[in-house]
Amino acid sequence: MSTDGVRRTAGLIDRPVPLRQAAYQALLDLIITRELEPGRHLVEQELAVLLGVSRQPVREALQRLNNEGWVDLRPGYGAFVHVPSESEADQLLTVRALLETESARLAAREAGPDDVERLWGLWRVGVAAVDSDDLDVVVTANADFHRTVTEVAGNQVLAELAAQVERRVRWYYAPVARIRGRASWDEHASMIEAIARHDAEGAAELMRDHADRTRRMYHEEVDGKQAESAQADSGQDAGK
Repeated sequence: MSTDGVRRTAGLIDRPVPLRQAAYQALLDLIITRELEPGRHLVEQELAVLLGVSRQPVREALQRLNNEGWVDLRPGYGAFVHVPSESEADQLLTVRALLETESARLAAREAGPDDVERLWGLWRVGVAAVDSDDLDVVVTANADFHRTVTEVAGNQVLAELAAQVERRVRWYYAPVARIRGRASWDEHASMIEAIARHDAEGAAELMRDHADRTRRMYHEEVDGKQAESAQADSGQDAGK
């Protein structure tokens, strides 16, 4: 694995935190943002240099990431960023839609003026990021928006369940964030308006449709890349 093109992470490791935890969090962040993309070979020594630590905390971090399904450890070959199947993605995004649809419904019932203004503030951040093509901020702002809707809903169990899938949702959202673009934030605006007028069923329907569009676009993007890869492989075979 070459770490060319991966941002230097000096400062990413906070020394007072146990190194194995810091290495784990740093690598997880790089995986979620797809700076370490699915299928990438992860070499302990190169990661240790990248993070400014020894190989031991990197090895422990990779083991934990393997246990959590972010990394695949292949005997004799090494560690690789997990490549999610379409079935995995579909299952997660379906669960996300169920959780966030209920979050939107409850948020519309519970939201006060300050909650609505908080959502509009996040919306403005997201739109500005789309306009400046700052993909990292777009992905983060999207996660913040959805998390805030769940917080406004006021159901602690729902919030805990949503938190369990949030990081993987960010991972799946990253490839389609630019494609979804402003349309996603237009949908967010419609949700805020429904929440502000306490239209519980309207907010739920908007969230359900919004999540389903993201799910379908993810599959279209994956299918398109697979077709491109197959076409490239076919062209190489023909040239032999």
